[in-house]
Amino acid sequence: MLSGLFGQVAFCGGRHYNEGRRITSGREDAVKNKQQAVVQSSEALRVGLLLALAGGFLDAYTYLGRGHVFANAQTGNIVMLGVDVARGDWAGAGHYLLPILAFVAGVLLAEWIRARGKARPGGRLHWRQWVLLIELAVLAAVGFLPAAEGWNDLANVCVSFVCSLQVESFRRVHGRAYATTMCTGNLRSGTELLVQYRRTGDKTLLAHMFNYYGVILAFVVGAGISALVCEPLGTGAIWLACLVLAVVLGMLFSSEWETSGPV
Repeated sequence: MLSGLFGQVAFCGGRHYNEGRRITSGREDAVKNKQQAVVQSSEALRVGLLLALAGGFLDAYTYLGRGHVFANAQTGNIVMLGVDVARGDWAGAGHYLLPILAFVAGVLLAEWIRARGKARPGGRLHWRQWVLLIELAVLAAVGFLPAAEGWNDLANVCVSFVCSLQVESFRRVHGRAYATTMCTGNLRSGTELLVQYRRTGDKTLLAHMFNYYGVILAFVVGAGISALVCEPLGTGAIWLACLVLAVVLGMLFSSEWETSGPV
């Protein structure tokens, strides 16, 4: 009975999300008259803010609770890999190579899921919903791993894998490229838009700038929350990130298309 119920919910949710992509001409006309752009719900600012909140939480979680490792982005791991190879520390190099490979695997899986979803439209779930379900399953399992050296390595590999799934699958807010698991690109883009706004006075550029800085702020807030809860909740603190991702998943079930403001 339960499996049938979940199947029906997944079917209805996926159908709702997919049908949302077929906007009526009347709605298109209304949007055009208001000079607004329509974006998929996955590109909505609220989705980007929540994903960035989860991204900041995960980065602080692996640093504070899993051996002082930043698992979201791989630049630091690549640098340390080069350092250890130069020193002949092959064990240390392997320590940093694993999350890099996990990140690559996540990108490959996300692209495979995307291709499958594009090839088979109208399925029960949108391909991004599948990605979020995988993220939730992996992160939920990480919460059960003990805080010990070997287990921490596995936890960090899992988080790297999840972050690569997320950054590959959710790449735009209101049509502009952004990232939810790192901040450097967002900081560059937001500052660039600030300069362009000062030069042109185009308020659309200013709105997009605030979107980028808002995503960065959400990342910072997520990291701060993680710092507050990691010690009292231990390794299970990661389940709070699962809660945030579950909210995003619910948004993708319930939302169709959204207007992004003036174009």
